[in-house]
Amino acid sequence: MSDAKLQSVLWSLSEKYRQLDPLPSSSAPDAGCVKLNTNENPFALPAAVMESAVAALERQYLYPEDGNISLREAAAASYSLSTDQVIAGNGSSELLSLIYKAFLEPGDSVAMLSPGFAYNHKLALLQGARLLEIKCGDSCSLPIHKLLFGPAKEAKFILLANPNNPTGTFVPIGDIESLVAQSDRLIVLDEAYVDFAPDSALRLIDRYSNLLLLRTFSKSYAAAGIRVGFGFGHPEVIGRLRNIQNMFNMNVIGHAVGVSILAHRTAYAENHRHIKCERERVRSALTQLGFSVTPSHTNFLLARVPAGRDGIWWQIRLKQKKILVAVLPDEGLEDRIRVSIGTKQQMDAFLAAVEDILGAETSQPSTV
Repeated sequence: MSDAKLQSVLWSLSEKYRQLDPLPSSSAPDAGCVKLNTNENPFALPAAVMESAVAALERQYLYPEDGNISLREAAAASYSLSTDQVIAGNGSSELLSLIYKAFLEPGDSVAMLSPGFAYNHKLALLQGARLLEIKCGDSCSLPIHKLLFGPAKEAKFILLANPNNPTGTFVPIGDIESLVAQSDRLIVLDEAYVDFAPDSALRLIDRYSNLLLLRTFSKSYAAAGIRVGFGFGHPEVIGRLRNIQNMFNMNVIGHAVGVSILAHRTAYAENHRHIKCERERVRSALTQLGFSVTPSHTNFLLARVPAGRDGIWWQIRLKQKKILVAVLPDEGLEDRIRVSIGTKQQMDAFLAAVEDILGAETSQPSTV
């Protein structure tokens, strides 16, 4: 294709898509690295859940169920809801995308606590909408007045995550209820990490028609690669979202694993206990090494690095030692790294790498 033809094709894109840069190809991560940058749960599926995945392969020639009905029925029974209050998705990220499509027109706005899930920037752009970021910092208090009034007053819906990513902080459910009760707008509450937290807003679903709660099996149920997510809310809202879902949006393995996880949630108790214990052990160790760590109710830690370096410097040095951690694009988080909690062996490797880096720093003059 000549340059002239290419330019003609590109200018045929809609304006919102022309604003997106083409994504370059990137290399796959080194299989020898300790991967602590994407908040995955590194443990194997329980045997019964794994058996359901293998059995589902025998039905690979069939389309998945229309409307994900068996999975939605299983989720409804497990969480004491009606089937019409449940939507199932290819991860909760698919459901979040549906919410943007359903509620936003070009020129509309949506309010989100900041720092928050960076993917929301792209979702707002694709709808031609403005993403209003309401600063909350490391605090676990909910800025209810800012969300109800001021710049956020005209937002079509409000996005919350509890516990929050990337801070790991948890807002009391009473504060969430206060916001939902005072607002007549949709409140989208992402509870991706709720199984590591002390409480959930699930009980509010039947009380408030303007609450839409998102869940995923990627974090606490070790199924990130299988993509199973749910939305819980009023049947009118859920039914309209289901009406714009892609046909056969989930595969037969995702259906089978989702149903099996719901039937065997107690099998994950030791998994969750381990992550909470390792989270505290690593928090304590990092604190002793000079990091300042935000108290977390998730499967990750957000840590301010020792003075004199920033998060990117630490990310690069750790990668050289085959440890992958995340840095955040949010203003004010330049001096932080986010570290997923993995197995004890993975966390030992991470802490050993941190000690080696600190030891090398103290043995030579700083170049900063």
